[in-house]
Amino acid sequence: MKNFALIGAAGYIAPRHMKAINETGNRLSVAYDINDSVGIIDSLSPGSEFFTEFERFQEHAWQLKRNPETALDYVAICSPNYLHHPHIAAGLRLGCDVICEKPLVPTPELLDELAKVEAETGKRVYNILQLRHHQAILDLKQKVDAQTTTEKHEVELTYITSRGKWYMESWKGDPRKSFGVATNIGVHFFDMLHFIFGKLEKNVLHYADNYKAAGYMEYEKARVPWFLSIDANDLPESVKGKQPTYRSITIDGDEIEFSSGFTALHTVSYEEILKGQGYGIESARHCIETVNTIRSSSIASASEGEAHPFCSRLL
Repeated sequence: MKNFALIGAAGYIAPRHMKAINETGNRLSVAYDINDSVGIIDSLSPGSEFFTEFERFQEHAWQLKRNPETALDYVAICSPNYLHHPHIAAGLRLGCDVICEKPLVPTPELLDELAKVEAETGKRVYNILQLRHHQAILDLKQKVDAQTTTEKHEVELTYITSRGKWYMESWKGDPRKSFGVATNIGVHFFDMLHFIFGKLEKNVLHYADNYKAAGYMEYEKARVPWFLSIDANDLPESVKGKQPTYRSITIDGDEIEFSSGFTALHTVSYEEILKGQGYGIESARHCIETVNTIRSSSIASASEGEAHPFCSRLL
């Protein structure tokens, strides 16, 4: 049984990490968040210590190190995106391996900095890239890998996840903290595209504001117009009023269904990490470079065949 700490226990994704810790037969020893709305702990790990000040959390973690039975083995990080880097570094320096939500960090330069801290501490950072474990994605990758044609696939990615007015009042609505819509809700989809279709060769931004973004990417094996949004008004008429989220990826006109099975993927990710087979800094580099380029790009006019169909509503 391994001992875990959790940073960002009040976050949306934190319960999936708590559940994954339980389901892999391990112990959540201590949790930290500046917010105290963490009642979910009672149903998943009622014996966990909890702190709302990082200094007290860190001191408790140091005290746990005195006894091999209580010393922390892993720190899981679900804090706001802009805090990932300092929280990862703190976890490594506590002598722990670290499991962090996406995006690992905002820039390739900070990936390089984390690699230095790994070298200094002898510990590892693992990123939750859960779509790499989704069976529908694995099946598609196997199919693409087996093909001998050099012709690129025509792919279309659409992800609309409706968010209320609270979103823009939270850290997620502040691009200095979330790094924008494309990074916050898109980074794991861009990782998925790289995972299936290879190296990114072209990355063009067609539209971006606080609520949505669109563009075109060309990979070794695919051409991909993409559209991401948190605006319910962008939902297709076929799903408006029925569901708050629309997730679609088509390949050569055929839709790939991968809407189900998401909630179990964190446990699968933990299982792989605990076996020493998790995804580390270099695995995350490609998608971090991708979103970093998007954030620094100017809006470009769409060339013929490159615009996502939803762009016609925006331009």
